[in-house]
Parts: sequence; C-alpha cells; structure tokens
Amino acid sequence: MKILLTTLLMLSAGAAAAAEPGKTVSVDCPINDCENAISLTFVSEAAIETGTAFDEVEFGGISGLDYDAATGHYIAISDDRSQKAPARFYKLDIAAGKDGIGDVTVVRTVTLKDKDGSTFAEKAVDPEQIRVLPEGLIWSSEGDANAMIAPFVRITARDGTFVREFALPDGFAPTTDKTSGIRNNNAFESIALLPSGDVLVANESALSQDGPISTLTTASPTRIVRYDAKSGTPAGQYVYMIDPIPHAPIDGGQWNDNGVSDMMALDEHRLLVAERSFAENAGFTIRLFLVDLRGATDVSAVPALATSEETIVPVAKSLVLDLGAIGLKPDNIEAMTVGRDADGNDLLVLASDNNFNAEQKTQFLAFAIGTAPLASH
Repeated sequence: MKILLTTLLMLSAGAAAAAEPGKTVSVDCPINDCENAISLTFVSEAAIETGTAFDEVEFGGISGLDYDAATGHYIAISDDRSQKAPARFYKLDIAAGKDGIGDVTVVRTVTLKDKDGSTFAEKAVDPEQIRVLPEGLIWSSEGDANAMIAPFVRITARDGTFVREFALPDGFAPTTDKTSGIRNNNAFESIALLPSGDVLVANESALSQDGPISTLTTASPTRIVRYDAKSGTPAGQYVYMIDPIPHAPIDGGQWNDNGVSDMMALDEHRLLVAERSFAENAGFTIRLFLVDLRGATDVSAVPALATSEETIVPVAKSLVLDLGAIGLKPDNIEAMTVGRDADGNDLLVLASDNNFNAEQKTQFLAFAIGTAPLASH
C-alpha cells in the first residue's frame, strides 16, 4: 500500500515567492572555519495529512528518521506511546529526484518489543529517535518524569526485538522532588552516530540540576552524552547551550518554548543540530546550527551545572538556517537525516511530528547539501 506525499507546488505567485525551490543559504565560515563552508538549497516541501492510515492504524507522530544506505529505505519512528497501536517504527521508501521528494511507500510497520519480548504497555514508553547501526537499530525513549519512568537508549533487531540497553548516566533518572534528573517531555530526543562508532544522545532541554529551561531572554544548558557503542557505557558529556526562545506568544497565547529536537553527525566532530521552538498562536520556529565538539569541556564529573564553580566550555555553534527566513512555514520538525536523491547526491530530509493533531501534518522538507562529502556516507 502506498501513502502518497502531495507535493506542495506553490499554486500562487505569492506562495512561490515565499518558499521558492532553489533558494540557497550559504555559510562560508561557520564557527570561523572557512575550510568547512556549508550551504543548503531548498528543493521541495511535501506532506501527509493527519488521519491517513496504514494497516488500519493512523500514520503520524514521526519523531525520528534515518536513511539506510544498505537498502535505500528510510526508518521512521512514531512517538505514539502505545495509545493508537503498540509502539512501532516504519520502513519507508521515499522517492527523491532532482526535483525533490516524490511519493512515500510505507513498506512495513514493525512493532517494538520490550526486554521480555512483549509489546509496550500504554504510556510505558515514549519513542523519540532512531538510527541505523550495523547490528540493528538504535532508538531512544524519553521516559516520563511525572510517572517516574527513566529515559533509555536501546538497540533492537530489525524485527523490533530487544538486543541490549545502554547505561543511563548518573543524574538523569527522574526524582520525586524534581531537584535532579530529566524534566518531563524534555529528555532523550536526539541520537547522532559518529564515524568512529561512538553514539551521541542529547536531552531536549536542561536537567533539573543544571538550570532553568530557555526563556525569551535566557539560554539553557542541555547535555549531550557520548557513548561507547560497543559497551553501551557513557564516555563523555558536553554542554550545548539552547538559544533563548525566539518568539513570544501572540493574540492572548500563554505558551512558548525552545529545545533540541534532533542532531546529526557530519563528521567526527561536527554536528547539524535542530532547535525547535513553538509560540502559541505564532507557530513553530525551526533553526539549524552547525556545532563543533572540539574544545568542549567533558562535564561527566559535574553533577550540577547550575552550582558548579568550574570553568565550562560548551560546544561551539553557528546558525546555518532559519527555515522561516527563506519563506517556509515549518511544522513541528523533530527528525532529520541525510539520504540520497536519484543521482546519488546527498539530500537533507527533515520530517515533522504531527502530534496526531488535525491542525498539523507530517511535513517533509528536502534540501540539497553543498559541502564536503559527509563522512557518514
């Protein structure tokens, strides 16, 4: 069965001017590194409308996406907490050519299994990101701080069965008094795979002991955990400073936030990081940053950033693209990966989590990448 992406062809002249394919944003010296210029050229936008079903289960909640170079397919994880169907990921075929994304075929739905081989009970897991490894798939659950469920990183076989789990660093488990540990719905949101084999996992926002979340005037420190993939043990931690919230709510709205929604390795030390912000009645702001791990302090031994007197150097970051600045109207972008177009060129694909909300959609945005060949490919 095919779920077709309806490509948005910009029917009016005004819409075409707002987000015209071919628009290129170039950063010649990101983080003062002129040897690693990067440019992104917008290729196309497409969407799957909320309510579309596959195998009688509503498709949506896409919070993680990765390209499987061995098969040419994509793996997408849903953050449905076993409420519409058991927790699951999808195997997708996304046709992409020089004109961008064509149609999407849902090749298979795979149910994720717990350690004992059972499906996950309702609200027992919150899947967020998934990546392809030689031994299978690595994925994260954000846990549930309110219900005292810790986040985790696990490896599963391609049929969804449990293989092994990574160790949770000290200070990440939720606590009843909320003086330490993850904040609710702000935990293991992102996974990046380094060419060396190490795995990076990032919290969406700061741990309780590390300081407050972002506000309109203040940045917030979140942690990136570096894992040795073979042993599943933490090998380091770095601080990533989330920018202040870029926009205030409008028209009587009250809610706004900002956090890390995904990250992806470009080479052994450079990452592309997405910050996703929402302001009530104003919509989403999605910005992509180039990040360099070199020179960042390993804060593994720092139990609480907020009270530490140590000199801490966060990872360096440089803005690459604000999607709204080129006329796009991004939805809730939570996933990104580098795939390939029909000619074998690198193609950055972003995908949104529609929250199973009729006012949202599963949005796909495609960008051609102008940079040195990516080490991950």
